[in-house]
Amino acid sequence: MNPYLILVNKTHRLPEDWLDRIELADARNALNEEFRLEKETMEQFYALRKKLLEDGMEIEVESAYRSVQEQETLWAEFEKEYGAAYCQDYVAVPGYSEHHLGLAVDICFIRDGEVLDDETSGKDLLFAKVHTALPEYGFILRYLPGKEKITGYAYEPWHLRYVGAQAAREIAAKGIVLEEFLEQ
Repeated sequence: MNPYLILVNKTHRLPEDWLDRIELADARNALNEEFRLEKETMEQFYALRKKLLEDGMEIEVESAYRSVQEQETLWAEFEKEYGAAYCQDYVAVPGYSEHHLGLAVDICFIRDGEVLDDETSGKDLLFAKVHTALPEYGFILRYLPGKEKITGYAYEPWHLRYVGAQAAREIAAKGIVLEEFLEQ
């Protein structure tokens, strides 16, 4: 099976030997923060980023690979700040996060060296432009609006998942999520 099509979600745990199956690459984003991604995922993210930059849009990695321990810390922080209900919608239980795979990227937008905040007007249009470009580089928008009952998560326009170009094109063309694609 294609390792880029592995399913990790609220009901499918990260395989114990996953880190033995992939090669993580280290990098720094434009904000000088360290992150890690699976090697091919990293290469394709940079190709996507370059294409969008040519179109006048700068995206950057806000979050990528996370260990189970990092996810435990994140869960605790978000639960304390936003509550358990928020965590159920937006934060994966440790061991069940796509970020453990090294194939998921949360993006942000950069303008004049600064991260655009959530209140920036026109951000929905920026995300729409990014989403259109994803399949060519093997990425999908992982959590689509209206698919919450299937994925278990609310719409997250910033959460991209690498699945490889062929699968990404098919998933995007059909308007489905990874769970539906794998059922076919």
